[in-house]
Parts: sequence; structure tokens; C-alpha cells
Amino acid sequence: MAEKLVFNGENVGYGQRKFVHIDIAKLYDSTAMTLDFEVLRGAEDGPVLFVLGALHGDEINGVEIIRKLLALDNLKLLKGTLIAVPIVNAYGFNTKSRYLPDRRDLNRCFPGSSSGSLASRLAHVLQTEVIDKSTHGIDLHTGAINRTNLPQIRAVMNDENTFKMAKSFGASVALDEPLREGSLRHYCYENGITSILYEGGEALRFEKKAIAVGLNGVLRTMIALDMLPHDFQHEVGHDSEVLEGGYWVRAPKSGMLISEKRLGDRVDEGERLGFMTDSLNRETGEITAPHNGIIVGCTTTPLLNQGDAAYHIAKYS
Repeated sequence: MAEKLVFNGENVGYGQRKFVHIDIAKLYDSTAMTLDFEVLRGAEDGPVLFVLGALHGDEINGVEIIRKLLALDNLKLLKGTLIAVPIVNAYGFNTKSRYLPDRRDLNRCFPGSSSGSLASRLAHVLQTEVIDKSTHGIDLHTGAINRTNLPQIRAVMNDENTFKMAKSFGASVALDEPLREGSLRHYCYENGITSILYEGGEALRFEKKAIAVGLNGVLRTMIALDMLPHDFQHEVGHDSEVLEGGYWVRAPKSGMLISEKRLGDRVDEGERLGFMTDSLNRETGEITAPHNGIIVGCTTTPLLNQGDAAYHIAKYS
């Protein structure tokens, strides 16, 4: 770890804990867009770990995970540095939206540009002020609107360091998911920063289980990185089952979904997951599993149009 760690022009010394406020831009009504985070630097050198919430503004479980993390008294035992950014996309958080004012997905804008779109400028500031100063990272997400995800890790599992980090998090499943150009994970991978993405729960909801799994996963990862002592109080995690990413199974017809399976269920190829019907009780089509696997995501609304996503089934590796 570098002897000097400077954020927005201010040095954070050994044993210090500082709040950082960075102005990004002003909207047309003069509302300020900012990036606010806290840096906790231990008395000894060690990894520099970023933990991000609300990169998509409506995915708020990560905000609560980080709030709970920062409230822990035992962080005074920290070795290395924790950079905690509870709300990356403040505009989306305030408007309950996934996106930024320019309708761009921030997680497709990395590495960003100081002279690009608003999303690109935010990505650039996050990259230069947080990501590039880190050795490791955890990006906290949820499912989209009307979709929920089983608590899971997504990572490139053929990279040894990433694999170890994903397994140390201790979620019940870890998806070996390819990188997408422009994503934060892709940027980290290309620049030698070991990172994982946590998914759990649904947008615009505080889901207790997903928050608990996420918080304990962050702590387990910090213990595995020797940032916290191995006797630090935490819940024992799972030996994560590694799965392939799979894909969403979609409604064959429009109507109401009568689901026969739940999040986390194991299913076999051809097994019935549910069926589509209408208000007059006329069945219009079965939904079946296209392959063996585990349901890691599903719709939370029964009202689906033809082609709407119903179940995300990850394949066994």
C-alpha cells in the first residue's frame, strides 16, 4: 500500500478515518450531483478494498449493507484501507431510478471521461478517486424492478485471485459470469484489481436476508484478505457452489404467471416451473426449465407479457 493515500486532495494517514465529498456536476435546476464516501485506514499496511452501493440508483440493499458495515465498532482492528461508497449514483438513488439523467447505465461507462457524458464523468471520478487506488473491490447490486435475485456472487472464476475472493464471500452460489465491456468488473480485471459483484434481493427494497448475507460476506472477504483478525465475530458462510451464468426463461404467452417454483430451487431439464393463464382461467402455456440448474432470479410480478423474463436458471458447471 502506498505511504500516501490522497482523496480529493486530502491525505488519509495511518489510523485515520475521513469523510470525502466530491462535486461532480450541477443539474439544470442547480441541484448538485456529488460523490460522498468514507475512508478508513488502519494502523498497518494491507489491501485497499472498495465497497460500492447503488451504482444503479434503485438497487439499495448495498446502501444498507455499507451503513451497517461502517457502524461496526471493531473496524478499529482494520489492517489496510477500506473505501466505503454507499451511494455511487446519487441522482438515481434520489429519483428511485437505475439510470443517470442522461439515461445511461453507469455500469457500461467505465473507464469514463472527464469530458464525456454525465455518466461518463461520474465513472471517471469514481475510477480515479476510488477504483485506481484499490487492490480489491466488492460491488453490491440487487435485481431490477420486479425481479429478485438469490444472494449470489458473480465473477470471472478462471482467475485464481478472483476465485478465492468469490469463495471467501460465502454466498450459497457463485456464478462464473463473463465480463461485459464498459462494466466496472471489466475495468478492474483489465487493470489488475481483483473484484467481485454481489447480487441479492430486489430493487427499491430493503431485504433482510440479502442484507445479512451481503454484510457477512464483506466481513468474511476482509478476514480472508487479512484486513480483519480471523477471530473477528461473523457468521460462517457457505462453501459456494460454482455455476455457469445461464439465462432468463421468458413467458411464452401474455397473461398471469402461476409459479410452482421458488428462488433457490433446483430444477431438471424439462421440469415445469409454472404456467401462464388469464383472468378467465384459460391456461395459455407452460414454462419449463431448458436445462438442469438452480433458480437464481425470478420475477416478483405475476403479470407478464409474451417474452417477459420469468426465471433465471444458472447451469451446473
